[in-house]
Amino acid sequence: MEISGETIIHEGKASVIFPSTNQVFYNPVQEFNRDLTCAVITEFARLHLQQKGIKIVVPGEREEQKLVVNLSEAGEDNMNSSTENNSAPTSAENNSAPTSAENNSAPTTASVGEPCPEGLRILEGLAASGLRSIRFACEVPGLNSVVANDFSASAVELIKRNIQHNNVGNLVTASYSDARMVMYNRMGARDRFDVIDLDPYGSPSMFLDAAVQSVSEGGLLCITCTDMAVLAGNSGETCYSKYGAMSIKSKYCHEMALRILLHSLDLRANCYQRYIVPLLCVSADFYIRVFVRVFTGQAKVKMCASKQALVYNCVGCGTYHLQRMGKATSHGNNMKYSPATGPPVTLNCEFCQQRQQLGGPIWAESLHDKDFVERILSALDRNNSKRFKTAERIQGVLSMVTEELSDVPLYYTLDNLSSVIRCNTPSLLQFRSALLHAGHRVSLSHACKNALKTDAPPSVIWDIMRCWEKQNPVKRERLSETCPAFHILSKEPRIEANFDIRQDANPKSRKLGLKRFQENPEANWGPKARAKAGGGLSTALEDKRKKYQNKRKKDESQLKSFPCKKFKKGSCELGDNCCYSHTLSDETQEESPTTHDGAPS
Repeated sequence: MEISGETIIHEGKASVIFPSTNQVFYNPVQEFNRDLTCAVITEFARLHLQQKGIKIVVPGEREEQKLVVNLSEAGEDNMNSSTENNSAPTSAENNSAPTSAENNSAPTTASVGEPCPEGLRILEGLAASGLRSIRFACEVPGLNSVVANDFSASAVELIKRNIQHNNVGNLVTASYSDARMVMYNRMGARDRFDVIDLDPYGSPSMFLDAAVQSVSEGGLLCITCTDMAVLAGNSGETCYSKYGAMSIKSKYCHEMALRILLHSLDLRANCYQRYIVPLLCVSADFYIRVFVRVFTGQAKVKMCASKQALVYNCVGCGTYHLQRMGKATSHGNNMKYSPATGPPVTLNCEFCQQRQQLGGPIWAESLHDKDFVERILSALDRNNSKRFKTAERIQGVLSMVTEELSDVPLYYTLDNLSSVIRCNTPSLLQFRSALLHAGHRVSLSHACKNALKTDAPPSVIWDIMRCWEKQNPVKRERLSETCPAFHILSKEPRIEANFDIRQDANPKSRKLGLKRFQENPEANWGPKARAKAGGGLSTALEDKRKKYQNKRKKDESQLKSFPCKKFKKGSCELGDNCCYSHTLSDETQEESPTTHDGAPS
């Protein structure tokens, strides 16, 4: 609905006033981002308040079914089994402080829209219209307060109007300040935020140092990066200056982007004897989003060097190897820390003889806490009402996350493996089955449709491709001696690959047809234009495309003002049909040597 130059936007349980001019940034495609954040913070609040004997109440959510065991009749094995089924703690819980209050009385409850004295203190550092903060207040139970901050005066005025419009003044407070100063002013142990959400336009790198210091012990950081060109390898030197790691343009660039951000977060936290524990990290659409907890502990910080790795990537065949930065060895009750040994590769790739690229460091541990992800999926399943508009996509993406191999960083893609040896591409099930028949584990990745994460070494992967090429031969005589395919196919496979389809080769999320990847929701659905500080309409993206692209197709008459380079050389045979000018200027004629008959040489 649009009235007097303003639009009322409805999303989730919130409705916000948004100016029709591009004065405050808003992208409707990131509704999945905001829905997922509400789901994650809800489960984090459940864990946070559970320790204090407080139960959160989510509208429309069924009670979790618990198995009751009669201890007088059940043996110890049954008791242990029931305990595991009902209350198995997540790894995130294991890192948190012990339960502060356990008693036989009924726990108090925390509902949506009501301030909870023991609840979460949330900061949205770059709030824009305040939509995300208002959604927290309207949809997430167990909150103490929400600070919606922005460094734009017009944005803060809009936030105040939207707080009043949604009647959430008891929870949400507008703040006009630099997000870094808001965080630096809350570094005291009692003043820290329990949740910090940073979703800037572009890179969040300038805010990370303040964020890891001002989040509470075991608190949650929710961070978005939309500068994917930098993180995905188009500008490695810029990536290094912002995140302290060199990005590589490769097929696994989207997962590597996640791992570069986690490395940067952990490195900054280590400066203050803190470390991160990832709960959920996803690559979606045109951005990445990470949810991590931050803890303090000198002993755990010493382990962080062994969690980072350099990446050696072959520019020819795309084979990659990881080199850990440090090594931690257990000696009884003590740990010995030492530099790692390497490198794991030779100067040239052993498979195709091409040179190696060096990238990283990157985070080399798991991207997700699967127990926590299962909690989110369970909560979505228990909710009778459609809590989120993008619930189907959340279920699909998180289901893929639970299926990913957590101890295998990065991935290969089927199309790249096939293009390297210049043969047709095997089906996903055929290649997965071949890896399973060979005794290796394999999974898909939420970051790429045709990705393969596997613990098989590169030698096995290329042996399987050699076997596939024998069944689908390429014309060897067309391969030059310098191309990767020539070197890879010149060797015989050391294993006999079996491409018979296995039942376990098809993951459950794929069998059920879950919505795992986003379909284009609208035209020009990617990153939007940056908001203008002074307001006013910015040039539409479609207008820019018309102005700067497809010139030859749209208006070829403009090209007649440019001289034809082929005519200048005497090789243009199009004559009057040429879209460029065949009239040479005096300056051009002076510069161009002519033949004896006057034609350009």
